[in-house]
Amino acid sequence: MMQHPAIQALLTSSFLIAGMLLYAARYGVKILRAWDLRSGSELQLQLERRTYLVSSIMGYVLAFQILSLFLFIFTADTLHSQFTGAMCAAGSLNANGYGYPVFFLKIATCILAGVWLIINHVDTRGYDYPLIRVKYGVLVAVLAPLVLVEALLQFRYFQGLHADVITSCCGSLFSVDKRSIGGDLAALPAVPTEWAFYAAMAATFAGGTFFCLKGRGGYFFSAVSCLAFAVSAAALVSFACLYVYELPSHHCPFCILQREYGYVGYALYASLFCGGVAGLGVGALMPFHNHTSLSHIIPPVQRSLTIFALASYLLFSLIVSYYLVFSPLRLFS
Repeated sequence: MMQHPAIQALLTSSFLIAGMLLYAARYGVKILRAWDLRSGSELQLQLERRTYLVSSIMGYVLAFQILSLFLFIFTADTLHSQFTGAMCAAGSLNANGYGYPVFFLKIATCILAGVWLIINHVDTRGYDYPLIRVKYGVLVAVLAPLVLVEALLQFRYFQGLHADVITSCCGSLFSVDKRSIGGDLAALPAVPTEWAFYAAMAATFAGGTFFCLKGRGGYFFSAVSCLAFAVSAAALVSFACLYVYELPSHHCPFCILQREYGYVGYALYASLFCGGVAGLGVGALMPFHNHTSLSHIIPPVQRSLTIFALASYLLFSLIVSYYLVFSPLRLFS
């Protein structure tokens, strides 16, 4: 199974990304130790030239890291036909003990990658590189180690896949009787979760609108945006997928990625991811918005991020609402 083209592409890209991040982290350590913009030393000039190269590399590498999340989900869904009992990516990821840890680790690293790119974009526009220690500190201490661990676990996951494995179907993994995260999400009552979903979205839109108009409340908007991200993920399993499948007991969040459902899952997950990263990015920039060289840069960037987050969440909400309104399934009268 290791010869599968998508698996080869994922493994190659993951190790290349990890290698590039380690290369960037090496210079990140030097920057954290020796960076001094007031110095005219040869070392400082080398670091200033090197940071342009590293920033360019990181831009492409982290963009590919984000794309790899969707390629990983697509590959897991494609492989489900190779395993007895699997109906979608849920069964493929459950084929050994590494599947779901890799999946959740990829989500975490991609969110971090998105926020890092936002911070890097702002830093490169400041004349004194005001966030250079912040971004390289995150790179060295958090992002690079996590991506390396993810690449190693992903290799172990694909290496451990065997066609003779009998795995669980998504119906059992996301059953209300299952004692697991998936089972707990599936067991959430549909009606209260619907109210919570639309309340979280309303709070996000109110906070975002206020922030765009008044320039205040950035932390609040970022917090409710993260809350909306978490509630929306739970809502997909609790009730949204039921309306897509038109079945009152099918809670799987992976089958919506398949052709018979119009690949609607990719639009849902992409819009949710974009909204979450943009909202988190607004909060990540808040501690620096009064910095001298960034006071005229961060506010318009935050405003653009807020609008982008609201547009993403609006798309997500419209798709969910479409199925709630037009699906023949009715969970309550």
